[in-house]
Amino acid sequence: MKLTEFFLAQLERDAASTRLALQRVPEGHNDWKPHPKSMPLGYLASLCATMPAWIVSMVKQDEFDLTSPAAARFKPVEWTQRKELLVALDAAVAEAREALSNTHDEHLFTNWKFLAGGHVISNEPRQVMIAESVFSHLAHHRGQLTVYLRLNESSVPALYGPSADEGRFERVPA
Repeated sequence: MKLTEFFLAQLERDAASTRLALQRVPEGHNDWKPHPKSMPLGYLASLCATMPAWIVSMVKQDEFDLTSPAAARFKPVEWTQRKELLVALDAAVAEAREALSNTHDEHLFTNWKFLAGGHVISNEPRQVMIAESVFSHLAHHRGQLTVYLRLNESSVPALYGPSADEGRFERVPA
């Protein structure tokens, strides 16, 4: 299997899981957070919805500076209705799918730099950055989002196994 095919399949699985979580995000609680050091629920939900688009810069650019004007494109979207999160997720996944579909494995083994104010934070092969900084990072925040759901009396979807709310495992389509 080609690496691009592997990542495209992972993108679809993560999109389905993320959609299940976003469909349960309570509206009107965007400022809620479980602790003063925690990020607000609205920001976290938006981050989960838009994170797949990070793949685009990892594929199409050689580096990305978090403090550059271009970084504004990747800021989580403001939302008031849950459907806005789902639209943002669909757009981010479509952009990522297009970028992955139009690259090749050899390119994914070349390095990509992540910078902040010109300071190198990471300089790793693109495939490592996509796996760790998008897919693993998204899984982390999606899990964090399910905790926020529980604390806000929303049901928690079965993402990797049974959920106390669903009582059974609902397989996420591949």
